[in-house]
Amino acid sequence: MKKILMRRKAAIEARMKEIRADLEGDKTEASAVEQLQKEVDDLAAELEEIKKALENPEDDEDPEDDPENDPAAPTGGGEGRTGDNSEPNENRSGIDQEKRNAIVNNIMRSLSSESRTKAKEGEQRKAFANLLVGRISESEARAMGVETSNGKVLIPETLSKEIITYAQEENLLRKYGSVVRTKGTQGYPILVKKAKAQRIKTERTLENPIPQTDIDFDEVFLNPSEIDSLVLVTKKLLAMTDMPVEQAVIEELKKSYVDEEANYFFNSTDNPGSLIQKAVAFTHSDTDVYNKLVRLKNTVPTSKLKNARWMMNRSALTAIETLKDKNGNPLLRESYIEGSFGYKILNFPVDVTDYVDAGTPDVPRLYFGDFSSFHIQDVINSMEVSKLLEKYSDTNHVGFKIWHLNDGQLVYGPYEPTVFKLELTDGTTSA
Repeated sequence: MKKILMRRKAAIEARMKEIRADLEGDKTEASAVEQLQKEVDDLAAELEEIKKALENPEDDEDPEDDPENDPAAPTGGGEGRTGDNSEPNENRSGIDQEKRNAIVNNIMRSLSSESRTKAKEGEQRKAFANLLVGRISESEARAMGVETSNGKVLIPETLSKEIITYAQEENLLRKYGSVVRTKGTQGYPILVKKAKAQRIKTERTLENPIPQTDIDFDEVFLNPSEIDSLVLVTKKLLAMTDMPVEQAVIEELKKSYVDEEANYFFNSTDNPGSLIQKAVAFTHSDTDVYNKLVRLKNTVPTSKLKNARWMMNRSALTAIETLKDKNGNPLLRESYIEGSFGYKILNFPVDVTDYVDAGTPDVPRLYFGDFSSFHIQDVINSMEVSKLLEKYSDTNHVGFKIWHLNDGQLVYGPYEPTVFKLELTDGTTSA
């Protein structure tokens, strides 16, 4: 029975796709729209019943009642096929756009499945890219699920996730931080006054009650701000090349966006919660580099050591790997440093990123602690792209601007700092 239902389901979906292709390709006569509407409604109802039956295999049905045994049931070449024998332009220009869109939307809803969803996401991504470089119109893009408004294109959810995934790979604070997606104000309470308990060896009396102690919290609010990036492409390139320019545009927008975001999270002086601003500067009179690392490791609160890791630039990595003992042998051997780019130092994982440079790549700088306390807020549905035609028309360029609202800050209380900073300068520590 299940095989029969699956075959019938496939036949209905094939017919729906055929109708959709005819509608979107202007191969349908205006006089046939009403007939197609009824056919699609009937197919959608039947498909829904089949899906329910497949979800409940315990329901017994008579195979003789199966739609596939009905010779009148519509198939890929059934009576609903329209327009094949008509003249190329006969009655086709008169199709009501709203009616056609309604039928297509009904078909899309009926074909909804995991595979259909993936296909739709691919179509949406392709439509978004083609709209950027002017290969399709806004109305065509909207028909494929791309949202536009006043020349701005809201980045599809799938592409937005792709950009954020790329950001996680390049921006380590996205990878190890805590991300929340919301439109409202996002706050994080931090303890600024602790409670105090007492011990008493005699029983409490009215004259000797429990002393009252207060606890107090402060709250850090994330403050999303605008982040944008601009890419210029020549009109000549768009007109003459066969290469997928739209994909290159998307890639460049991703890279430039992530670069700006990462620098804001790591190094911005305008961000009070940026890593370089908020991480606790580690200071100690010991001038030995190895001893500094050990002391820094043991400064992080015990509760934060479980998820702690090192994050450093290449200069710091070089300074650590070239440490020698009195006999000139490497001080940190394989028991401490294993492999390359993904190893451990003093039994804690290491990540190397140029964003730790903060504009000074020659300064050996590193961070150590629990980076999950770096909180990031992405404002839902705020990532969009604008296509700028007039602004750069005098130089025959087209501009593409990506725009997003977000914030990222390191958040911790005075009693439990989570991330420390150290600069391995000659004989001194960071200030």
